[in-house]
Amino acid sequence: MEGKFVSVFGKKVYYVENGEGAPVVYVHGNWGSSVWWSKVMAVPGRRVIALDMPNFGRSDSLDVADIGVYAEYLGGFIDAIGLENADIVGHSLGGAVVMALIAARPEIAASVMLVDSAAPSGLVTPESHYAAFERFATNRDALRAGLKGAAPTITDMEFLDAITDDARLMARHAFVGNARALEKKTPVQRLSAFKGPVLVVWGRKDVIVNEDMARETAEAFARGRLEILDEIGHSVMAESPALFSRLLIDFLSAR
Repeated sequence: MEGKFVSVFGKKVYYVENGEGAPVVYVHGNWGSSVWWSKVMAVPGRRVIALDMPNFGRSDSLDVADIGVYAEYLGGFIDAIGLENADIVGHSLGGAVVMALIAARPEIAASVMLVDSAAPSGLVTPESHYAAFERFATNRDALRAGLKGAAPTITDMEFLDAITDDARLMARHAFVGNARALEKKTPVQRLSAFKGPVLVVWGRKDVIVNEDMARETAEAFARGRLEILDEIGHSVMAESPALFSRLLIDFLSAR
């Protein structure tokens, strides 16, 4: 798949796409990029789109790291490429971005799938972790180890290397700034106004997001449902692409 750029609020945003049909938009998490979705880009009868959000991957950088700003750019990206009634999938930080977008523009999505997402009440990182985040910006081995922790059952080490290399493209200030940004809350009353179906997926081996957070996220939506994966960690699309694809296809078919 050859990538493309589109201008969003004067910034270049990179994306890849595959297939034809009703749109599915993938939104990556922290230290992420469109590469995280490369094994799940084939969805029968669907146009699947994965972007690099600003501050990440091959997209332009911003002066800030902020969930609300990322959500504005995600909405602007969806508008810029002419999508309507998209099914939107968000992973980790990307889930927080999707929730912020839905809170502001509930009409933009037909359905939402949130994979090990930060909860509406936010995700607070212990202060002791921030020194490691600083190291991630300059130390590839430390970054790779951190990403392995976010995908603990991953078996494809070449893929782990690929997402590590893409993570190094992230704006330097965002290595710490994104974690601070995740502390921000999303208004639950605005999420409950979204009337489309919402699937919240959580891996029991996740060491970042716990079960209470996953339940909180599912309960924030009028039509939220929680799916627990016993043998998966924080990143099912990287750890078990076939399982992710089955969950997504079943969810889209049911709605």
